[in-house]
Amino acid sequence: MKPKNESQNTARSGPVSSPGTGVPELLAPAGSPEKLDYALAYGADAVYAGIPRFSLRARENPFKDATLKEAIERTHRMGRKIYITANILPPNRKIESFKQSLAFYAEAQPDAFIMADPGMIRFARREFPHVPVHLSVQTNTINHESVQFWYDEGVSRIILSRELSLPEIAEIHAKVPGMELESFVHGAICIAYSGRCLLSNYFNHRDANQGTCTNSCRWEYDVHQQPHESAPVQSTHNPNILSGEYFLEERERPGELMPIDEDEHGTYIMNSKDLRAIEYLKPIHDAGVCSFKIEGRTKTIYYLSMVVRSYRRAIDDLARGQAFDPKLIDEINKTANRGFTSAFLVPRSDHQTERFDSAQETDLPQVFAGQVTDSRKGWMEVEVKNRIEVGDRVEYISPSRQSYFHIAAIENAKGEAVNVAHGGAGRVWIATDQAVEPYALLSRVVSQQTADSLSLQAQ
Repeated sequence: MKPKNESQNTARSGPVSSPGTGVPELLAPAGSPEKLDYALAYGADAVYAGIPRFSLRARENPFKDATLKEAIERTHRMGRKIYITANILPPNRKIESFKQSLAFYAEAQPDAFIMADPGMIRFARREFPHVPVHLSVQTNTINHESVQFWYDEGVSRIILSRELSLPEIAEIHAKVPGMELESFVHGAICIAYSGRCLLSNYFNHRDANQGTCTNSCRWEYDVHQQPHESAPVQSTHNPNILSGEYFLEERERPGELMPIDEDEHGTYIMNSKDLRAIEYLKPIHDAGVCSFKIEGRTKTIYYLSMVVRSYRRAIDDLARGQAFDPKLIDEINKTANRGFTSAFLVPRSDHQTERFDSAQETDLPQVFAGQVTDSRKGWMEVEVKNRIEVGDRVEYISPSRQSYFHIAAIENAKGEAVNVAHGGAGRVWIATDQAVEPYALLSRVVSQQTADSLSLQAQ
């Protein structure tokens, strides 16, 4: 349930942190105006949102120029920060419109532009010196000489490449102590160098470097072998007989054989597990990182809220000198994921960073049930995201508290009693004996067997 007035949109736990205070900043994705509100309600110190045509989520960005400009103003009224992402690598035909867009947003005085193209960065520094520039992870900055170069060019923060280890980050900080360092701590990992991928463009002509990636690395593939022109195409998963030409066939595109040169075995051959570094925040901060970044502008409100809430608690514990609470990992495990890895930050000896058997984790303890949209005495209104029924055990989640209860009664919009409500069917009323707060969510507790049979697209 969203608040009826803006003043209610400030509930959160812990201190508001920011670079330079000794407390690392929690930076969350704002993939839409609504997600921006939830990110801030659940504890983000800052958010990042993309310019509609010139960020790397251009294909799934509901912001318009007017709504994004209003989001900047609203975020500032709440005392938080907002960084505007403009990190495509523009071809010549987009240069002038890119410049006009930067000028439009510079008037709203965002806390920074997140950029990648050197020429556009020079333009922004020259024309809008009042707006800091943060160097996008899209530039793949992996050494201190590059950091020093950008520091000399006036860039105020580097979003470090995901391919760096903690010792490498610490060396960069020691060599260029004046540069703010930002690091991803949670979310999807690309098969390519931090987003510079050509798979999507190659397979279906949507360029990841122009913000229209179709996540081709997550598709389910079969490998087909064609030793020579006259031989029929064969399907194989045996890495010991890899010879001749090979093709990929994606499950949803039967008959479309895409040539590859690949020697991996398995089905999801490019499907990296997700990054999770919540248990390593102290060594990451000690290495010199001042901003912890969460990936996921296209993820759901449930995912965003649960992850932001967990990292908020971990950062607050870190600021108080308390040890990491492993229960926070259980909270994160309630969200849809592909399995987790510390990836390059803290490399594991087994190097098991890919997921070969499925696109995502199915052994989830809970599933996003719905978004609380309103309340009246004894009832909460819920926009249903996944199937719920009378008798289900659900978790009530808000920025300030969590609790479990069993659903005793459900009514549809007409006030009629029903036993089941299906995802996408709209809003229902659920009986409750507790107060309902702004930005509340419901999560349904599921068994392994139930989770395997559920459609988790709403996650």
